[in-house]
Amino acid sequence: MNLKPTLIVLCLTTLCTLGYSQGVAERCERHTMTFQGLEREYYLYRPAGLPADAPLVLILHGYGGSALKGKTEMMDVADTGGFAVCYPQGVKDPKGKTGWNVGYPPQEGMKTDDVKFICALARKLQKEYSLSRSNTFLSGMSNGGEMCYLTAMRRPRAFKAYASIAGLTMRWMTEKYSYKHPVAFMEVHGTEDRTSEWLGDPLNKGGWGAYLPVPVAIARIVTLNGCTEQTVTELPQREGRNPVTLYTFKGGRPLEPDGRPAEVRLYEVRGGNHSWSDKDMDTYTEIWRFFSRYLD
Repeated sequence: MNLKPTLIVLCLTTLCTLGYSQGVAERCERHTMTFQGLEREYYLYRPAGLPADAPLVLILHGYGGSALKGKTEMMDVADTGGFAVCYPQGVKDPKGKTGWNVGYPPQEGMKTDDVKFICALARKLQKEYSLSRSNTFLSGMSNGGEMCYLTAMRRPRAFKAYASIAGLTMRWMTEKYSYKHPVAFMEVHGTEDRTSEWLGDPLNKGGWGAYLPVPVAIARIVTLNGCTEQTVTELPQREGRNPVTLYTFKGGRPLEPDGRPAEVRLYEVRGGNHSWSDKDMDTYTEIWRFFSRYLD
């Protein structure tokens, strides 16, 4: 009996189990665009048979991170949800770390305007690949999460909704900008995150610059939206993992006249660390479930 095909199948199954499944480089198309004199890199995933005018989700990596290490689980959600996913690459700051310019002290002297870049990238993708101009969404983790807050302040209508994971509102942002339009926004954050502290860092002890407590940052958006209702939901707890409480703020002003009210969600991962919290909850499905509420 020839066992070679069986052995091949077993080996492939083992590799997938160990985490050697196809990543961004294998599943996405690599592209570049010139912006502000720099060649910017990004990776685009389009599920097979994706129709014209499909939604688009941009995913921003963290400080020192890479688009090539983007979470492939979002592509899996895209397969069933029917949307495109783009993983842009941040540029190096004066310290040699890749990321998004949100005014960290190590980024002093960095002239890149990443809010303008991701907005320009979204428009480029919409035009070149016939993706939806209205159903475009932004998400990011850590430094990418900070970009969600900053973009929501500067260009709130550039994206239909925002999902920050372990992100922060830097104090300088509140001093320079204010929210001027209702924003559909969600935040997932661990209470034991020692990089992006749940209770904030008003004295800049961590070296990232002073930033607000997470509940306070979310309260600013709740107030902006004029939300009048709050519900508290305990997500089903995974065995041996941290419990997650979802605070949902409803009853606010709509994003557009006669449109759906701008909802705000805060996922409090009790005991969670600095991560996507995907071991404690199905983060990627929750992101798309939130975004899909605002599809035209």
